[in-house]
Amino acid sequence: MNAALTWALALWLAPPTASVPVEFVAQGRAPWCSAAAVAMAANARGASLRLLPLVRALPVAAEGIAWVDLREHLAPTVEVLPFQGSRADLMAAVAAGAPAVVSVRRGAGRHALVITGRDSTRAGPLLARLHSAGLATTCHCITGEPTVEAVVAGVAQAAAADCDLVIGFGGGSAIDAAKAIAILARNPGNVTDHLEVIGHGRPITQPGLPCLAIPTTAGTGAEVTRNSGLASPEHRVKVSLRSPLMLPTVALVDPELTLDLPPALTASTGMDALTQLIEPYTCGRTNPLVDGLCVEALPRVARSLQRAATDGRDASARSDMALASLSGGLALANAGLGAVHGFAGPIGGMFSAPHGAVCAALLPHVMAANLQALRERSPRSPTLARYEHIARLLTGNPQAIAADGVAWVTRLCRELAIPGLGRWDIGPADFPEIVEKAQ
Repeated sequence: MNAALTWALALWLAPPTASVPVEFVAQGRAPWCSAAAVAMAANARGASLRLLPLVRALPVAAEGIAWVDLREHLAPTVEVLPFQGSRADLMAAVAAGAPAVVSVRRGAGRHALVITGRDSTRAGPLLARLHSAGLATTCHCITGEPTVEAVVAGVAQAAAADCDLVIGFGGGSAIDAAKAIAILARNPGNVTDHLEVIGHGRPITQPGLPCLAIPTTAGTGAEVTRNSGLASPEHRVKVSLRSPLMLPTVALVDPELTLDLPPALTASTGMDALTQLIEPYTCGRTNPLVDGLCVEALPRVARSLQRAATDGRDASARSDMALASLSGGLALANAGLGAVHGFAGPIGGMFSAPHGAVCAALLPHVMAANLQALRERSPRSPTLARYEHIARLLTGNPQAIAADGVAWVTRLCRELAIPGLGRWDIGPADFPEIVEKAQ
Protein backbone atom coordinates (compact mmCIF):
# COMPACT_ATOMS: atom_id res chain seq x y z
CA MET A 1 0.00 0.00 0.00
CA ASN A 2 1.42 3.42 -0.92
CA ALA A 3 2.20 6.04 1.67
CA ALA A 4 -0.70 8.27 0.68
CA LEU A 5 -3.38 5.65 1.28
CA THR A 6 -1.69 4.57 4.51
CA TRP A 7 -1.74 8.22 5.56
CA ALA A 8 -5.42 8.60 4.78
CA LEU A 9 -6.38 5.40 6.58
CA ALA A 10 -4.32 6.40 9.61
CA LEU A 11 -6.15 9.72 9.69
CA TRP A 12 -9.57 8.08 9.39
CA LEU A 13 -8.79 5.53 12.07
CA ALA A 14 -7.31 8.07 14.48
CA PRO A 15 -9.25 9.04 17.61
CA PRO A 16 -10.94 12.46 17.55
CA THR A 17 -8.26 14.01 19.76
CA ALA A 18 -5.35 12.95 17.57
CA SER A 19 -3.25 15.44 15.66
CA VAL A 20 -3.71 15.48 11.90
CA PRO A 21 -0.99 14.31 9.48
CA VAL A 22 -0.37 16.37 6.38
CA GLU A 23 1.09 14.77 3.27
CA PHE A 24 3.08 16.99 0.96
CA VAL A 25 2.95 16.53 -2.79
CA ALA A 26 6.44 16.52 -4.26
CA GLN A 27 7.34 19.40 -6.58
CA GLY A 28 6.62 18.51 -10.18
CA ARG A 29 4.37 15.59 -9.31
CA ALA A 30 0.82 15.58 -10.59
CA PRO A 31 -1.09 17.27 -7.75
CA TRP A 32 -3.87 14.71 -7.74
CA CYS A 33 -1.74 11.58 -7.26
CA SER A 34 -2.60 11.14 -3.62
CA ALA A 35 -5.24 9.45 -1.57
CA ALA A 36 -4.95 12.48 0.68
CA ALA A 37 -6.28 14.67 -2.10
CA VAL A 38 -9.99 13.89 -1.88
CA ALA A 39 -12.28 12.55 0.81
CA MET A 40 -16.02 12.47 1.28
CA ALA A 41 -17.05 12.93 4.91
CA ALA A 42 -20.55 12.73 6.33
CA ASN A 43 -22.34 15.91 7.29
CA ALA A 44 -25.32 15.00 9.44
CA ARG A 45 -26.75 18.52 9.46
CA GLY A 46 -27.14 19.59 5.88
CA ALA A 47 -26.96 19.01 2.18
CA SER A 48 -24.22 21.02 0.57
CA LEU A 49 -20.93 20.75 -1.20
CA ARG A 50 -18.17 22.61 0.59
CA LEU A 51 -14.56 23.32 -0.21
CA LEU A 52 -11.86 23.75 2.41
CA PRO A 53 -9.14 25.96 0.89
CA LEU A 54 -5.58 26.02 2.19
CA VAL A 55 -4.73 29.44 3.64
CA ARG A 56 -1.08 29.31 4.66
CA ALA A 57 2.06 27.29 4.19
CA LEU A 58 2.37 24.21 6.34
CA PRO A 59 5.50 23.03 8.15
CA VAL A 60 7.54 20.51 6.18
CA ALA A 61 9.13 17.59 7.97
CA ALA A 62 12.31 16.05 6.63
CA GLU A 63 10.51 12.92 5.48
CA GLY A 64 7.75 14.90 3.80
CA ILE A 65 5.16 14.30 6.50
CA ALA A 66 4.26 16.82 9.18
CA TRP A 67 1.83 16.29 12.06
CA VAL A 68 -0.13 19.45 12.71
CA ASP A 69 -3.48 20.62 13.98
CA LEU A 70 -5.48 20.91 10.76
CA ARG A 71 -7.69 23.66 12.16
CA GLU A 72 -4.76 26.07 12.28
CA HIS A 73 -4.23 25.82 8.54
CA LEU A 74 -7.66 25.72 6.93
CA ALA A 75 -9.98 28.59 6.18
CA PRO A 76 -13.56 28.39 7.46
CA THR A 77 -15.82 26.14 5.46
CA VAL A 78 -17.16 27.93 2.39
CA GLU A 79 -20.51 26.83 1.05
CA VAL A 80 -20.43 26.76 -2.73
CA LEU A 81 -23.75 25.37 -3.94
CA PRO A 82 -26.23 22.85 -2.53
CA PHE A 83 -26.17 19.38 -4.05
CA GLN A 84 -29.73 18.11 -3.81
CA GLY A 85 -29.99 14.92 -1.82
CA SER A 86 -26.37 14.97 -0.73
CA ARG A 87 -25.54 14.62 2.93
CA ALA A 88 -21.78 14.89 2.45
CA ASP A 89 -19.05 17.47 2.38
CA LEU A 90 -16.34 17.26 -0.24
CA MET A 91 -13.18 18.37 1.48
CA ALA A 92 -10.03 18.98 -0.48
CA ALA A 93 -7.09 21.29 -0.83
CA VAL A 94 -5.50 20.46 -4.14
CA ALA A 95 -3.22 22.77 -6.12
CA ALA A 96 -0.10 22.38 -8.22
CA GLY A 97 2.96 22.27 -6.01
CA ALA A 98 0.88 22.64 -2.84
CA PRO A 99 0.18 20.12 -0.10
CA ALA A 100 -2.97 18.09 -0.36
CA VAL A 101 -4.72 18.23 2.98
CA VAL A 102 -7.84 16.38 3.96
CA SER A 103 -9.68 15.91 7.20
CA VAL A 104 -12.10 13.02 7.35
CA ARG A 105 -14.43 11.79 9.97
CA ARG A 106 -12.90 9.61 12.66
CA GLY A 107 -14.28 6.70 14.65
CA ALA A 108 -14.05 3.83 12.21
CA GLY A 109 -15.21 0.81 14.15
CA ARG A 110 -13.96 -2.49 15.54
CA HIS A 111 -14.72 -5.07 12.85
CA ALA A 112 -14.80 -4.26 9.14
CA LEU A 113 -16.57 -6.19 6.43
CA VAL A 114 -14.27 -5.62 3.43
CA ILE A 115 -15.97 -5.97 0.05
CA THR A 116 -13.55 -6.71 -2.79
CA GLY A 117 -13.73 -7.52 -6.45
CA ARG A 118 -12.75 -10.74 -8.14
CA ASP A 119 -9.06 -10.41 -7.19
CA SER A 120 -9.22 -10.14 -3.42
CA THR A 121 -5.42 -10.27 -3.11
CA ARG A 122 -5.27 -6.62 -4.16
CA ALA A 123 -6.79 -5.75 -0.79
CA GLY A 124 -3.92 -7.40 1.09
CA PRO A 125 -2.12 -4.15 2.01
CA LEU A 126 -5.43 -2.60 3.09
CA LEU A 127 -6.21 -5.55 5.35
CA ALA A 128 -2.72 -5.38 6.86
CA ARG A 129 -3.17 -1.70 7.60
CA LEU A 130 -6.54 -2.30 9.23
CA HIS A 131 -5.15 -5.13 11.34
CA SER A 132 -2.23 -2.97 12.49
CA ALA A 133 -4.77 -0.37 13.58
CA GLY A 134 -6.50 -2.97 15.71
CA LEU A 135 -9.50 -3.70 13.48
CA ALA A 136 -10.72 -7.21 12.80
CA THR A 137 -11.74 -7.90 9.19
CA THR A 138 -14.05 -10.24 7.31
CA CYS A 139 -13.88 -10.38 3.50
CA HIS A 140 -16.73 -10.73 1.02
CA CYS A 141 -15.91 -11.04 -2.70
CA ILE A 142 -18.06 -9.78 -5.56
CA THR A 143 -16.98 -11.72 -8.65
CA GLY A 144 -19.04 -9.88 -11.26
CA GLU A 145 -21.91 -7.44 -11.35
CA PRO A 146 -23.38 -7.26 -7.82
CA THR A 147 -26.57 -9.25 -7.43
CA VAL A 148 -29.40 -9.03 -4.95
CA GLU A 149 -28.40 -12.46 -3.64
CA ALA A 150 -24.76 -11.43 -3.13
CA VAL A 151 -25.84 -8.39 -1.14
CA VAL A 152 -28.22 -10.42 1.03
CA ALA A 153 -25.36 -12.84 1.71
CA GLY A 154 -23.10 -9.92 2.61
CA VAL A 155 -25.64 -8.55 5.07
CA ALA A 156 -25.86 -11.97 6.73
CA GLN A 157 -22.07 -12.21 6.85
CA ALA A 158 -21.80 -8.77 8.45
CA ALA A 159 -24.37 -9.72 11.09
CA ALA A 160 -22.72 -13.06 11.86
CA ALA A 161 -19.33 -11.40 12.35
CA ASP A 162 -20.82 -8.45 14.26
CA CYS A 163 -19.28 -5.98 11.80
CA ASP A 164 -19.76 -2.30 12.57
CA LEU A 165 -18.01 -0.94 9.46
CA VAL A 166 -18.16 -1.74 5.74
CA ILE A 167 -15.31 -1.01 3.32
CA GLY A 168 -15.69 -1.24 -0.46
CA PHE A 169 -12.30 -1.77 -2.14
CA GLY A 170 -12.46 -2.28 -5.88
CA GLY A 171 -14.43 -1.12 -8.88
CA GLY A 172 -18.02 0.00 -9.07
CA SER A 173 -19.35 -3.49 -8.37
CA ALA A 174 -17.52 -3.80 -5.05
CA ILE A 175 -18.42 -0.29 -3.97
CA ASP A 176 -22.08 -0.63 -4.98
CA ALA A 177 -22.26 -3.87 -3.02
CA ALA A 178 -20.60 -2.24 -0.01
CA LYS A 179 -23.08 0.64 0.00
CA ALA A 180 -26.04 -1.73 -0.26
CA ILE A 181 -24.76 -4.02 2.49
CA ALA A 182 -24.00 -1.09 4.79
CA ILE A 183 -27.48 0.39 4.45
CA LEU A 184 -29.40 -2.91 4.64
CA ALA A 185 -27.49 -3.97 7.74
CA ARG A 186 -29.34 -1.24 9.63
CA ASN A 187 -32.64 -1.56 7.73
CA PRO A 188 -33.72 -5.17 8.30
CA GLY A 189 -36.42 -6.83 6.27
CA ASN A 190 -36.81 -8.02 2.72
CA VAL A 191 -34.45 -6.23 0.34
CA THR A 192 -37.20 -6.12 -2.29
CA ASP A 193 -39.09 -3.73 -0.03
CA HIS A 194 -36.66 -1.04 -1.14
CA LEU A 195 -35.70 -2.05 -4.70
CA GLU A 196 -36.94 -0.08 -7.68
CA VAL A 197 -38.79 -1.74 -10.60
CA ILE A 198 -38.96 -5.29 -9.19
CA GLY A 199 -39.66 -4.29 -5.60
CA HIS A 200 -41.79 -1.82 -3.71
CA GLY A 201 -39.34 1.09 -3.77
CA ARG A 202 -40.07 1.97 -0.16
CA PRO A 203 -37.86 4.69 1.31
CA ILE A 204 -34.95 3.71 3.51
CA THR A 205 -35.38 5.38 6.88
CA GLN A 206 -32.33 4.49 8.98
CA PRO A 207 -28.68 5.38 8.37
CA GLY A 208 -26.52 2.39 7.56
CA LEU A 209 -23.24 1.20 8.97
CA PRO A 210 -20.31 3.55 8.36
CA CYS A 211 -19.05 2.90 4.83
CA LEU A 212 -15.59 3.63 3.43
CA ALA A 213 -15.29 3.54 -0.39
CA ILE A 214 -11.87 3.08 -2.01
CA PRO A 215 -12.14 2.83 -5.82
CA THR A 216 -9.45 0.93 -7.71
CA THR A 217 -10.83 1.79 -11.16
CA ALA A 218 -11.55 5.13 -12.78
CA GLY A 219 -15.02 4.92 -14.20
CA THR A 220 -18.15 4.60 -12.11
CA GLY A 221 -17.76 7.35 -9.51
CA ALA A 222 -19.74 5.04 -7.21
CA GLU A 223 -17.81 6.36 -4.23
CA VAL A 224 -19.89 9.56 -4.33
CA THR A 225 -23.30 8.34 -5.48
CA ARG A 226 -26.35 7.47 -3.41
CA ASN A 227 -27.49 4.28 -5.13
CA SER A 228 -26.36 0.75 -5.87
CA GLY A 229 -27.08 -1.04 -9.13
CA LEU A 230 -28.02 -4.64 -8.33
CA ALA A 231 -28.69 -7.42 -10.83
CA SER A 232 -31.59 -9.80 -10.34
CA PRO A 233 -30.92 -12.94 -12.40
CA GLU A 234 -34.44 -14.12 -11.61
CA HIS A 235 -35.96 -11.07 -13.31
CA ARG A 236 -33.15 -10.62 -15.87
CA VAL A 237 -32.79 -6.96 -14.99
CA LYS A 238 -30.49 -4.64 -13.09
CA VAL A 239 -32.25 -2.26 -10.71
CA SER A 240 -31.33 0.37 -8.15
CA LEU A 241 -31.39 0.50 -4.40
CA ARG A 242 -31.45 4.23 -3.77
CA SER A 243 -31.37 6.61 -0.82
CA PRO A 244 -29.54 9.79 0.22
CA LEU A 245 -28.50 7.75 3.26
CA MET A 246 -26.40 5.49 1.02
CA LEU A 247 -23.61 7.98 0.36
CA PRO A 248 -20.38 6.50 1.71
CA THR A 249 -19.21 8.05 4.95
CA VAL A 250 -15.77 8.53 3.43
CA ALA A 251 -14.40 8.14 -0.09
CA LEU A 252 -10.65 7.78 -0.57
CA VAL A 253 -9.69 8.30 -4.20
CA ASP A 254 -6.08 7.42 -4.99
CA PRO A 255 -5.04 7.26 -8.67
CA GLU A 256 -2.06 5.11 -7.73
CA LEU A 257 -4.46 2.25 -7.00
CA THR A 258 -5.31 2.17 -10.72
CA LEU A 259 -1.73 1.90 -12.01
CA ASP A 260 -1.95 -1.89 -12.45
CA LEU A 261 -5.36 -1.85 -14.12
CA PRO A 262 -5.14 -3.80 -17.42
CA PRO A 263 -5.68 -1.92 -20.71
CA ALA A 264 -9.10 -3.38 -21.54
CA LEU A 265 -10.50 -2.57 -18.10
CA THR A 266 -8.90 0.87 -18.19
CA ALA A 267 -10.61 1.48 -21.53
CA SER A 268 -14.09 0.28 -20.59
CA THR A 269 -14.20 1.96 -17.18
CA GLY A 270 -12.75 5.13 -18.69
CA MET A 271 -15.49 5.16 -21.32
CA ASP A 272 -18.02 4.83 -18.50
CA ALA A 273 -16.45 7.92 -16.91
CA LEU A 274 -16.78 9.76 -20.23
CA THR A 275 -20.43 8.71 -20.50
CA GLN A 276 -21.10 9.98 -16.98
CA LEU A 277 -19.78 13.40 -17.94
CA ILE A 278 -21.66 13.64 -21.25
CA GLU A 279 -25.06 12.42 -20.02
CA PRO A 280 -25.48 14.71 -16.98
CA TYR A 281 -24.37 17.67 -19.11
CA THR A 282 -27.00 16.95 -21.78
CA CYS A 283 -29.87 15.37 -19.84
CA GLY A 284 -31.82 18.58 -19.19
CA ARG A 285 -31.64 18.41 -15.40
CA THR A 286 -28.22 19.94 -14.90
CA ASN A 287 -27.21 23.00 -12.89
CA PRO A 288 -24.21 25.36 -12.92
CA LEU A 289 -22.18 23.29 -10.48
CA VAL A 290 -22.74 20.09 -12.45
CA ASP A 291 -21.87 21.98 -15.63
CA GLY A 292 -18.61 23.10 -14.09
CA LEU A 293 -17.67 19.56 -13.08
CA CYS A 294 -18.39 18.20 -16.56
CA VAL A 295 -16.72 20.99 -18.51
CA GLU A 296 -13.58 20.79 -16.39
CA ALA A 297 -13.33 17.00 -16.52
CA LEU A 298 -14.12 16.29 -20.19
CA PRO A 299 -10.74 17.56 -21.45
CA ARG A 300 -9.04 15.34 -18.88
CA VAL A 301 -10.63 12.27 -20.46
CA ALA A 302 -9.82 13.56 -23.93
CA ARG A 303 -6.12 13.90 -23.21
CA SER A 304 -5.63 10.99 -20.84
CA LEU A 305 -7.89 7.97 -21.43
CA GLN A 306 -5.95 6.60 -24.38
CA ARG A 307 -2.65 7.38 -22.62
CA ALA A 308 -3.75 5.49 -19.51
CA ALA A 309 -4.86 2.50 -21.58
CA THR A 310 -1.58 2.48 -23.51
CA ASP A 311 0.75 3.08 -20.57
CA GLY A 312 -0.82 2.07 -17.28
CA ARG A 313 2.06 3.56 -15.29
CA ASP A 314 1.42 7.07 -16.63
CA ALA A 315 0.69 8.76 -13.30
CA SER A 316 -0.52 11.99 -14.86
CA ALA A 317 -3.03 10.18 -17.07
CA ARG A 318 -4.23 8.05 -14.16
CA SER A 319 -4.65 11.18 -12.08
CA ASP A 320 -6.74 12.82 -14.80
CA MET A 321 -8.97 9.78 -15.11
CA ALA A 322 -9.47 9.45 -11.35
CA LEU A 323 -10.60 13.05 -11.11
CA ALA A 324 -12.81 12.68 -14.19
CA SER A 325 -14.44 9.61 -12.66
CA LEU A 326 -15.06 11.39 -9.37
CA SER A 327 -16.49 14.41 -11.21
CA GLY A 328 -18.78 12.15 -13.21
CA GLY A 329 -20.05 10.51 -10.04
CA LEU A 330 -20.86 13.87 -8.50
CA ALA A 331 -22.47 15.05 -11.73
CA LEU A 332 -24.75 12.05 -12.21
CA ALA A 333 -25.75 12.05 -8.55
CA ASN A 334 -27.09 15.56 -8.96
CA ALA A 335 -28.34 15.71 -12.55
CA GLY A 336 -29.06 12.15 -13.63
CA LEU A 337 -28.04 10.20 -16.70
CA GLY A 338 -29.43 9.34 -20.12
CA ALA A 339 -30.20 6.60 -22.61
CA VAL A 340 -26.80 4.89 -22.42
CA HIS A 341 -27.40 4.01 -18.79
CA GLY A 342 -31.09 3.51 -19.44
CA PHE A 343 -30.19 0.63 -21.77
CA ALA A 344 -27.16 -0.53 -19.76
CA GLY A 345 -29.35 -1.43 -16.79
CA PRO A 346 -31.50 -4.01 -18.58
CA ILE A 347 -28.53 -5.34 -20.54
CA GLY A 348 -26.56 -5.82 -17.32
CA GLY A 349 -29.40 -7.88 -15.88
CA MET A 350 -30.01 -9.95 -19.00
CA PHE A 351 -26.42 -10.76 -19.96
CA SER A 352 -23.07 -11.33 -18.25
CA ALA A 353 -21.72 -8.11 -19.69
CA PRO A 354 -19.63 -5.67 -17.61
CA HIS A 355 -21.36 -2.35 -17.06
CA GLY A 356 -18.48 -0.21 -18.31
CA ALA A 357 -18.08 -2.25 -21.48
CA VAL A 358 -21.80 -1.96 -22.25
CA CYS A 359 -21.72 1.81 -21.77
CA ALA A 360 -18.64 2.07 -23.97
CA ALA A 361 -20.30 0.09 -26.76
CA LEU A 362 -23.48 2.18 -26.61
CA LEU A 363 -22.11 5.71 -26.19
CA PRO A 364 -21.31 6.80 -29.78
CA HIS A 365 -24.54 5.31 -31.14
CA VAL A 366 -26.71 6.94 -28.47
CA MET A 367 -24.99 10.28 -29.05
CA ALA A 368 -25.70 10.04 -32.78
CA ALA A 369 -29.33 9.04 -32.20
CA ASN A 370 -29.87 11.86 -29.71
CA LEU A 371 -28.47 14.42 -32.13
CA GLN A 372 -30.69 13.18 -34.94
CA ALA A 373 -33.77 13.23 -32.71
CA LEU A 374 -33.01 16.74 -31.46
CA ARG A 375 -32.54 18.10 -34.98
CA GLU A 376 -35.79 16.53 -36.16
CA ARG A 377 -38.00 17.23 -33.15
CA SER A 378 -36.48 20.23 -31.42
CA PRO A 379 -34.03 22.03 -33.71
CA ARG A 380 -33.82 25.01 -31.34
CA SER A 381 -33.08 22.92 -28.27
CA PRO A 382 -30.22 24.31 -26.14
CA THR A 383 -29.02 20.72 -25.77
CA LEU A 384 -27.71 20.91 -29.34
CA ALA A 385 -25.38 23.69 -28.25
CA ARG A 386 -24.23 21.51 -25.37
CA TYR A 387 -23.32 18.70 -27.76
CA GLU A 388 -21.38 21.24 -29.79
CA HIS A 389 -19.56 22.37 -26.65
CA ILE A 390 -18.72 18.74 -25.84
CA ALA A 391 -17.28 18.33 -29.34
CA ARG A 392 -15.02 21.33 -28.84
CA LEU A 393 -13.86 20.13 -25.43
CA LEU A 394 -13.06 16.64 -26.72
CA THR A 395 -11.41 17.60 -30.00
CA GLY A 396 -9.69 20.76 -28.82
CA ASN A 397 -11.04 22.46 -31.95
CA PRO A 398 -12.94 25.70 -31.18
CA GLN A 399 -14.76 25.37 -34.52
CA ALA A 400 -15.95 21.79 -33.99
CA ILE A 401 -19.62 20.97 -34.45
CA ALA A 402 -21.69 18.36 -32.62
CA ALA A 403 -21.11 15.69 -35.26
CA ASP A 404 -17.36 16.05 -34.72
CA GLY A 405 -17.86 14.99 -31.12
CA VAL A 406 -19.66 11.82 -32.20
CA ALA A 407 -16.89 11.10 -34.69
CA TRP A 408 -14.25 11.65 -31.99
CA VAL A 409 -15.95 9.23 -29.58
CA THR A 410 -16.40 6.67 -32.37
CA ARG A 411 -12.72 6.89 -33.26
CA LEU A 412 -11.69 6.60 -29.61
CA CYS A 413 -13.77 3.42 -29.23
CA ARG A 414 -12.04 1.97 -32.28
CA GLU A 415 -8.57 2.90 -31.02
CA LEU A 416 -9.33 1.42 -27.59
CA ALA A 417 -10.64 -1.79 -29.22
CA ILE A 418 -14.01 -1.46 -27.51
CA PRO A 419 -16.03 -4.57 -28.43
CA GLY A 420 -19.57 -4.33 -29.72
CA LEU A 421 -22.56 -5.80 -27.92
CA GLY A 422 -22.22 -8.95 -30.00
CA ARG A 423 -19.23 -9.83 -27.83
CA TRP A 424 -21.81 -10.93 -25.22
CA ASP A 425 -24.18 -12.54 -27.72
CA ILE A 426 -26.53 -9.56 -27.69
CA GLY A 427 -28.36 -9.27 -30.99
CA PRO A 428 -31.41 -7.71 -32.68
CA ALA A 429 -33.69 -10.42 -31.31
CA ASP A 430 -32.96 -9.10 -27.81
CA PHE A 431 -33.70 -5.46 -28.59
CA PRO A 432 -37.48 -5.48 -27.94
CA GLU A 433 -37.01 -6.87 -24.42
CA ILE A 434 -34.17 -4.44 -23.71
CA VAL A 435 -36.29 -1.49 -24.85
CA GLU A 436 -39.30 -2.66 -22.84
CA LYS A 437 -37.23 -2.98 -19.66
CA ALA A 438 -35.54 0.37 -20.25
CA GLN A 439 -38.83 2.28 -20.29
